[in-house]
Amino acid sequence: MKTLKCLIVLLLVTGNLMAIDPVKKDEKQAVEQAVEKLRKGIIDADQPTLEALVTDQLTYGHSNGLLEDKAAFVKALVSKESDFVTIDLTDQTVTIVDNTAWVRHKMAGTTNNKGVAGTVKLSVLLVWVKQKGDWKLLARQAVKI
Repeated sequence: MKTLKCLIVLLLVTGNLMAIDPVKKDEKQAVEQAVEKLRKGIIDADQPTLEALVTDQLTYGHSNGLLEDKAAFVKALVSKESDFVTIDLTDQTVTIVDNTAWVRHKMAGTTNNKGVAGTVKLSVLLVWVKQKGDWKLLARQAVKI
């Protein structure tokens, strides 16, 4: 009987430790929504959306080594110097620690940079920070796959 009680207590404790924290689940969904808004904002070259989704301290790393700050990132998309026609994200994971989240995913897309059609296949790391209740992109780095 004592063994049974110990087993029940162990299962209850383990179950509580393994339960998903509802706050983290909500935050994970909020980060996923921010990623989706960013994806759409990039495709649409929507300047107000892009500016609202990224921090003033943004560092945006491309797979070719180019680094952009917030102004350069937004300008490249709005001017169609960097023009994404489609973006598909797969294998996405989200990890949250305090007010910081990192997202990893694979990105496949079609581009029309400066009027020249192309394709991209990348592995991407996004770093998000929660500022005044909103998740904002702080850093991004991509590598070709």
